[in-house]
Amino acid sequence: MIATDSVADITTPTGPMRTYFYAPHEPGRPPTARAGLVLYSEIFQQTPPVRRLALQFASLGYLVAVPEVYHAHEPAGCVLGYDDAGKNRGNALKQIIPMADFDADARAVVDALLAHRACNGSVGAVGICLGGHLAFRAALLPEVRATACFYPTDLHTGTLGKGGGADSLARAGEISGELLMVFGRQDPHVPSAGRRAIYDALESAGVWFTWHEFNAAHAFLRDEGERYDPSTARLAIGLAGDLFRRAL
Repeated sequence: MIATDSVADITTPTGPMRTYFYAPHEPGRPPTARAGLVLYSEIFQQTPPVRRLALQFASLGYLVAVPEVYHAHEPAGCVLGYDDAGKNRGNALKQIIPMADFDADARAVVDALLAHRACNGSVGAVGICLGGHLAFRAALLPEVRATACFYPTDLHTGTLGKGGGADSLARAGEISGELLMVFGRQDPHVPSAGRRAIYDALESAGVWFTWHEFNAAHAFLRDEGERYDPSTARLAIGLAGDLFRRAL
């Protein structure tokens, strides 16, 4: 299975949202409609590691859409660097965007997948870091049948978005699909107490979920840099693949 790529600017209430699509392709076989996945990036938008992650999921047989979450504040195609300037800009942006805008963007990209000629009408979500939290928000949409959240930040504190009043955990009971939560135990952004708060909220809300913790640091899925853990990343992606095969 190989993947083809394309780009579209999706209409949202805050302007066009550049979105990258990756579609599975089997040479010599007629096109087949596939389940769709929204893949939410880290705070840096679509870096090369995020693109490679999208290609991995596309090669598993999914139509993958990677939206630029900072589209209202940065030009299309913006990629922030894995350096102090990039981290500072990304962390600043995630605090000035209202949650209503994040949610409207989720609605727009899910609708774009559902309307895509290569999608079979089944949709899931996956995300890393900031994207793990945004995937959790996408899971609130009734059409999203399965969601994989990798080390979602600001979920236990509710500090994502303008004003820092994200109600994500309080709304966990609205999730109707299956949820996969994956964390690194050595991740300072989601410490033990934070992970416990997330687990307890999901359990109390009656969410259908699985929970996995690895001895790994934050960003262990990112396939460059000193925190990358290839064996753990392979296991984690396999868990997501199993979820999507079952639920989508």
